[in-house]
Amino acid sequence: MYSVVGCTECSALWVIEGRPETSQCPRCGKRRQFDLLRKFAQTETADAARQARAAMLAERQDLGEAFDGLDSYAEMETRIDEDVIDDDTYLESKGVDSNEAADAGRRATEGAGGSTSREEIVRTALAELEDPDEDAVVEYAAEHGVPEDYTQRALQSLLRAGDVSENRGTYRLV
Repeated sequence: MYSVVGCTECSALWVIEGRPETSQCPRCGKRRQFDLLRKFAQTETADAARQARAAMLAERQDLGEAFDGLDSYAEMETRIDEDVIDDDTYLESKGVDSNEAADAGRRATEGAGGSTSREEIVRTALAELEDPDEDAVVEYAAEHGVPEDYTQRALQSLLRAGDVSENRGTYRLV
């Protein structure tokens, strides 16, 4: 069972599957018990619930007549493959050789092992270094392209979040 429910704080509408104990508004974050939420529609399928929500949103904006002329979600999804061009066709239409673009992407990631975020580098330093203090973590992160001020802020943030502990200047992942 799918329900279209609304938020009493910000009037947002969203779809809920089943009967969860509570639900949180995706717009304002207000959490409510499911039984206290106003249910505008209940359907057996997700597509029908999405369709009902879309119709309600269109009516709110006085676009109900325009919405009535559109196909349903299920019908539109069956046509996606027909109406969407693939990446190669798009690149070729812009004058880019798609094979060269793919080769450039492969060359950029070879040996690099992919992209690693700054926070992941700080966490890796904490995991790999033996008795890591702030200076050692900063040095490790700097060798991997992370600025010193970011590393210091990240350590403090990880401490506040409880992801890292600090004892006598030595850091440990929790």
